[in-house]
Amino acid sequence: MRQMLKRARKKTKEEQKKIAMERIEILFNLADDSALSGDVKRASRYVEMARKTAMRYNLRISREYKRKFCKYCYRYLLPSVTSTVRINSEGHRVEVKCLECGRSMFYPFIKELKEKRKNEGKDKDTANRKKRSK
Repeated sequence: MRQMLKRARKKTKEEQKKIAMERIEILFNLADDSALSGDVKRASRYVEMARKTAMRYNLRISREYKRKFCKYCYRYLLPSVTSTVRINSEGHRVEVKCLECGRSMFYPFIKELKEKRKNEGKDKDTANRKKRSK
């Protein structure tokens, strides 16, 4: 009699997506490490691999990771090495220019402004209370 071999259980979509997200995080961490050690080409390759993994499993790359590479040429962005970063206070945004392709990306910093306004309002309230108590 032949022994029946059990087949390996196929992973569900959720398990596959969870593993893919872990791989993407690992690849972006490796990209950070290699870029800081001076190997920007390797960092760009890690970004490319992470993007392909996300596309294969239909996953979104988080905002934190999206801002680490160029939207147009997909190169890893390391400030002052592969990109320039400026803060435009009139437009309330951060301007990142890729030195590889020359294109610019703009990221708003509205959340930070709202927090600052909220904290300023609290400071005024406490100052008014101190005046009233005197």
